[in-house]
Amino acid sequence: MELRQFIQAGKYKMFKKIYNLLKILRKLSVSGAIETLDQLKPIPMSLKILFNLFAIGSSKKISNLNKTPGEKLCQSLEDMGTTFIKLGQFLATRPDIIGEKIANDLEKLQDRLPAFDNEKAKKIIENEIGSKSYNNISSLSEPIAAASIAQVHFAKIKIDGDEKNVAIKILRPNIHTLVNEELDALMFLAFLIESVFKKTKRLKLVEVINLLKEITNVEMDLRFEAAAAGELRENTINDNGIKVPKIYWNYTSKRILTLDKIEGFSIREVEKLKKLNVDLKKVSTNLIQLFLKQAVRDGFFHADMHQGNLFVDKEGNIIPVDFGIMGRLDKNNKKYLAEILFGFIERDYLKVAEMHFLAGLVPPNTSKDDFAQALRSIGEPIFGQSIKDISGGNLLGQLFEITEKFNMQTQTQLLLLQKTMVVVEGVARKLDPDTNIWKISRPVLESWIKSVKGPESAINKTIELSKDILDRIPDLPKVMDNANTTLQMIAEGKLNLNALNGKNFEVEELKLKNLRNNMIIVFLGIVIAVFIVF
Repeated sequence: MELRQFIQAGKYKMFKKIYNLLKILRKLSVSGAIETLDQLKPIPMSLKILFNLFAIGSSKKISNLNKTPGEKLCQSLEDMGTTFIKLGQFLATRPDIIGEKIANDLEKLQDRLPAFDNEKAKKIIENEIGSKSYNNISSLSEPIAAASIAQVHFAKIKIDGDEKNVAIKILRPNIHTLVNEELDALMFLAFLIESVFKKTKRLKLVEVINLLKEITNVEMDLRFEAAAAGELRENTINDNGIKVPKIYWNYTSKRILTLDKIEGFSIREVEKLKKLNVDLKKVSTNLIQLFLKQAVRDGFFHADMHQGNLFVDKEGNIIPVDFGIMGRLDKNNKKYLAEILFGFIERDYLKVAEMHFLAGLVPPNTSKDDFAQALRSIGEPIFGQSIKDISGGNLLGQLFEITEKFNMQTQTQLLLLQKTMVVVEGVARKLDPDTNIWKISRPVLESWIKSVKGPESAINKTIELSKDILDRIPDLPKVMDNANTTLQMIAEGKLNLNALNGKNFEVEELKLKNLRNNMIIVFLGIVIAVFIVF
């Protein structure tokens, strides 16, 4: 590429970024979102004036006065389209950022958009999997569901002479470009706000948008969702009461996902399930136990188990769909979760406290007895309630509030698990209002704790440790040489340890600073040009 072409391409990108930023500012200004956010957390007057300037010439949308601020925010996010719907869904999983009440309101976001036509869908499928595989697809239906990122069609595929009923999820055309452009503009806007209004830096706006971008880019590659569904299916293949749809990898790519068509009814259709003589009490029990098995046994759980993503067949099997949001727990978090829940069941608050200390979740200088007392203040009121009012999810929510007061840093995945648990319990109680969360949870937790503390587990751990040590012995001289070299570099001041942390985020921040500086130069250039001409 010639220098002139390179410069022109750079200018085009710069002006496109400026255009996207202005478009985002306009969207925010006319949606009513700023006024709603101001009710929740006061916004600096100068920033409100800026947004009002960008709303000139357009009538602001008036939110329903009867709605709560959280509901108004939902409406504004829905009006602004795909990127903001995703932002709302992400914030719904982060009550640590926006608070429990707003997070609960954001769960009501409606992720529905008009569908694109079948001809576009057919072209996308053929381009993604090739003509040979495409010719094995027949009876492609009209879209049966359309969301902000993708839409779903039913179809039939031929595999080894057999015809399979499948569902095909297809990404919207150009959705990757659209979302990334808007998120980049949002991140730059957040950076400018943090730069000008220093108090907003504590909100970590740039980090939040950057994390959302990472999550959304994974969600927009349907191979990752397929892999998540496949892993969940493998983990639960021998569990009674659950059927995870099979993935058809030859008909799956970055932009399309093909899996078994659901032969069942939405879990919200309680009356229809009753008519089919489905044992709702059993389904309710299975739902809670299967979720706990995913969390404490597998460390990999479906984190979006609302009514729209759960189906039940005639045999009472639960069929989950939409595997875009999944949660993971490491060994320590699995043990932490199982032990504290079981400890609360046993009303052994000292044991729960000790578990927090053993896991290093509470500062060591904290009084164990004081912490156990705080835990008792959560647990005892629960056991005075009726069965239908007891919630494991709410218990965890209160626990995280208490631990925050003791300077415990709650991990994101535990918050995601807590939110999911609340949803799962809510769905279970709609099936059976008398669902006893603690009675149902106990056998799952007891079984897992026994498996990790038994003699067989101890032997397996010893074997694993021994094998790991033996595997590392040949590398020992190299490791020692590397360690010696590193220590020497540190001593000579050639290596800065702080520079090794947060590398990815620093790169993004550097890009934003460069963009800001370039935009200032462009703006000054425009001003100078105006003065020269006039």
